[in-house]
Amino acid sequence: MQQLQDATDYLIQQTNSFVPAYGIILGTGLGALVNEIDIQYSIPYHEIPHFPVSTVESHSGKLIFGQLADRPVVVMQGRFHYYEGYSMEQVVFPVRVMKMLGIQKLLVSNAAGGLNPEFNTSDLMIITDHINLQPTNPLIGPNKNVLGPRFPDMSEVYDENMISQAKQIAAANQLPVKTGVYVSVPGPMLETKAEYRYLTLIGADAVGMSTVPEIIAARHMDLPCFAVSVITDLCVPGKIQKVVISDILAAAATAEPNLTLLIKELIKLQSPPIAK
Repeated sequence: MQQLQDATDYLIQQTNSFVPAYGIILGTGLGALVNEIDIQYSIPYHEIPHFPVSTVESHSGKLIFGQLADRPVVVMQGRFHYYEGYSMEQVVFPVRVMKMLGIQKLLVSNAAGGLNPEFNTSDLMIITDHINLQPTNPLIGPNKNVLGPRFPDMSEVYDENMISQAKQIAAANQLPVKTGVYVSVPGPMLETKAEYRYLTLIGADAVGMSTVPEIIAARHMDLPCFAVSVITDLCVPGKIQKVVISDILAAAATAEPNLTLLIKELIKLQSPPIAK
């Protein structure tokens, strides 16, 4: 808790007490939303006390403060993964800091492999539920009562109102949007064909290596959450191909304008921030 407070105090000082209403996490190859933000402060992760530093080349590693659709936001341009060697507490450290800074909702994006045969590359998938196959989670160990309860309910993880709004935005703008269940695995290797079959059998529509730890931490703190995957490769029989990071980044880049539009319009529909 002292480390969380140190980071929070530093950011309050560096941003002249900027209070964000919404937190946004941008996944692999999905950083262009930052271009839509009226940026007021941009702080590299390595300057923030106790903050992890992203080791993934496609993650910029900056915390952005500014206005998006006339709403005050804080944006993680680059996130952290368990496979980088961080503990789960380190992976979710920024989410907890954003909550302490004042965010009232969390929006998350990621790049994912499509397990559903109806999906195509560069589709967007609004996440309606998830399956956690990470080897641990950020709530293991003594509970931090100041953050949330020992046994947080997870029956409604993703905010139904924001999901409904996102569907309406997609329909109005003819965006190729699907809905489905996201499964989070440790990585960093991609899955075998047998593992893809297994993940499909247990009910997943898309697979990735992030998001669920951050969502668990956010729901522990009672933050409403919205999440969306960009389908960057296909994981169904007959469509599986060897994947390299350049292919994933190219698929994410194709989807990026649609993702940017969806999140920007979704933020626009949210209520103005509630005064603390």
